[in-house]
Amino acid sequence: MEQQYERTEENQYLVLCLNTVDHKKEELLQKEKDVRDNVLTLKKTFWDDVRVNLDTPEDIDETYYAIKQQAELLSDSQHAQQRAIKDVKTYDRLLQSPYFARIDFLQDGQNEPLKIYIGVATLMDEDNENILIYDWRAPISSMYYDYTPGPATYETATDDIQGEMLLKRQFIIKNGQLQSMFNTGLTIGDDLLLDILAQNANEHIRSIVATIQAEQNKIIRHVNTPYLIVEGVAGSGKTAVALQRVAYLLYHYRDQITADQILLITPNQLFNQYVHTVLPDLGEDNMQQLTFSEYATKRLGRQFQLEYPYEQLESLLTEKNDLLYQTKLTTISFKASLQYRELMDKYIEYLADDGLLFKNIVFRGERIITAQEIAEYFYSFNATIPIPNRLQLVKEWLLQQLSKIEKTERTKEWVEEASELLDIEEYTKTYSELLHEGRFSENTFDDFEQERKKIAIQIVKKQLKPLRQSVKQLKFVHLLGIYRQLFDMNYTIHQQLQNFLPDHWEEICQQTLPNLAKRIISYEDAAPFLYLQDKIEGQRTNTMIRHVLVDEAQDYSPFQLFVLQQLFPRARMTILGDGHQTIHPHTFKNPSLLTPQLYGEQAEKIILTKSYRSTKQIIHLTSKILHENAKVEAFNRTGSEPTITIVSNEIDLMEQLVEKINSLSLNFETIAVICKTEQECTKVFEQMKDQVDIQLITHHTNQFKKGILLLPAYMAKGIEFDAVLIYNASSATYFRETERNYFYTACTRAMHELHIYSINELTHFLKL
Repeated sequence: MEQQYERTEENQYLVLCLNTVDHKKEELLQKEKDVRDNVLTLKKTFWDDVRVNLDTPEDIDETYYAIKQQAELLSDSQHAQQRAIKDVKTYDRLLQSPYFARIDFLQDGQNEPLKIYIGVATLMDEDNENILIYDWRAPISSMYYDYTPGPATYETATDDIQGEMLLKRQFIIKNGQLQSMFNTGLTIGDDLLLDILAQNANEHIRSIVATIQAEQNKIIRHVNTPYLIVEGVAGSGKTAVALQRVAYLLYHYRDQITADQILLITPNQLFNQYVHTVLPDLGEDNMQQLTFSEYATKRLGRQFQLEYPYEQLESLLTEKNDLLYQTKLTTISFKASLQYRELMDKYIEYLADDGLLFKNIVFRGERIITAQEIAEYFYSFNATIPIPNRLQLVKEWLLQQLSKIEKTERTKEWVEEASELLDIEEYTKTYSELLHEGRFSENTFDDFEQERKKIAIQIVKKQLKPLRQSVKQLKFVHLLGIYRQLFDMNYTIHQQLQNFLPDHWEEICQQTLPNLAKRIISYEDAAPFLYLQDKIEGQRTNTMIRHVLVDEAQDYSPFQLFVLQQLFPRARMTILGDGHQTIHPHTFKNPSLLTPQLYGEQAEKIILTKSYRSTKQIIHLTSKILHENAKVEAFNRTGSEPTITIVSNEIDLMEQLVEKINSLSLNFETIAVICKTEQECTKVFEQMKDQVDIQLITHHTNQFKKGILLLPAYMAKGIEFDAVLIYNASSATYFRETERNYFYTACTRAMHELHIYSINELTHFLKL
């Protein structure tokens, strides 16, 4: 009887909330319509309300302020319309599921407990006096995640509020209907979490604020230190927690920070699409997303060909020659290290006195200023002046020289020829431009000599414009030559850098020079090259970004981290990753970004050991792949045992895969066939595409749809699938010890079922 009464009471409260949401939504839709009509009216009548008068300076000022006022009025109306549209979407979400929890809290010194319903957004009553639903990010809501019934505390901006939690209740509400409710002593009841985890995977990550655990809540609300490091096992919810952390920061600091001041550094564009729906689902605008490779390409891509990180990885994974493999690995690892940064610092010190390279300034095929002249002018300044400052002085000098050259070029024969070759349209355009600039009036146009001089000025100026622009952009600095010079074994600099050179330096040089000769910047050279450019041309910074999140941080190098820290000097950072999922070779011999010592005393580290993605059976198998006894706690969700199938050839393997895919398709929406490399994927796709409807995912893929996917393990990073089939986990495919974590990463993508296939002998990673 008591349970029935409580359910009736909760249904009544749900109806109250839904009616309130519905009413507020209707009011908002009417308001949005009125604002939209107002925006259209303002656009139509914009100039009707502005009197344009340019007769006197006072009239010009009056006209300017009238236009400015009208533009601001239009902008305010457009922003109000956008806010209304955003709020309507929030109400639509509340109509589906207005809240997911309730806690009753009796504050010390109070007589009546406060009933706190918690949802994805705040809802006030009809009179906007009382809160019906509290936003999950509100300080008072934190008790739901942090406490069981009993003594409880929450922090406000000014004080700690203490009291007792009398009740903790959870709800499953779908399509506005109360499906189930239960009281719990846990942060999140197993029934609700099991219900969510048992669902099929999606092409987008899900944001389930109802399932946040106490340790995850600590991460989301952390504001104590500039650097927060989160090391979590596969499936511990790192990415979801990171995005919920962004939503919390935007709520907590809503008067200080906006979504476009937060940046998420991600592994690839596919991952970007996977996570891009989370913040809008939580009622927030999406933050900026960027890969390190994209940033490097924006900086250098027009001048050089940059290697993708996955091209580097593909090259290493497909390398059969052990000696060449080790040379590549040594080169990549050293260039990722802080030792290499130290070597580059010493090299830059040397360049302050000698060795900086420049390009000839060429105009119409002739060298008008030689690289030697530029170098002599640069080194004529005192060596104590920083290199970037001296380059600014050189730039100004070069612009002056171009101005002198411009004057001498006007009388040359090529200018006369160019003026004669102007067609009527170009001639008229040139004349109109000069007339507009007040260079001569119509009364003087019949003066042929005056006209010729004016047009000559214009022709030479236009011809020299690209050259001036290049000088302003410091393109006269031979940056590639300066970097390449470091690897020239015949260059005298090596004598001075002897103490900083690593073992196998000669092999590293031999590995590096061929690509640089073809203007190819290998992925391992990208961060050092950007660092060198900043040290020579001047540090580039972005002070607008206030928070940076680095996901899959175990695959970034110390050198890359340093470049990011320099680029975003005002930003706090959240670093997320799992050392057991390291796949990029530059991290093998370097400290992981998950190491607090890289950040000094301003870092706090939180470790997540419980995995929610996979069943107990899958976690049991995948944990044994790891060399050490990794501490991975499985959430209590059972499923089918993973299978290992040995076949004798590729034909049998293909038959087995197709049969299993057809069987799995009856129950699951997202099935992944994971190969070791993109090269292997391409081959398998050709064999399989006529038998099953399968999508091939490569490093060029930006998004995927539910269905059957074929992808290399490195493209599956951070993504989960209902079922995973590992293609050919043989000892011939996965044989190097450096590939153990790579193989582990592939297997841990599975939520419900994992099936491993091998042609002949199985990899030693699975010889348990």
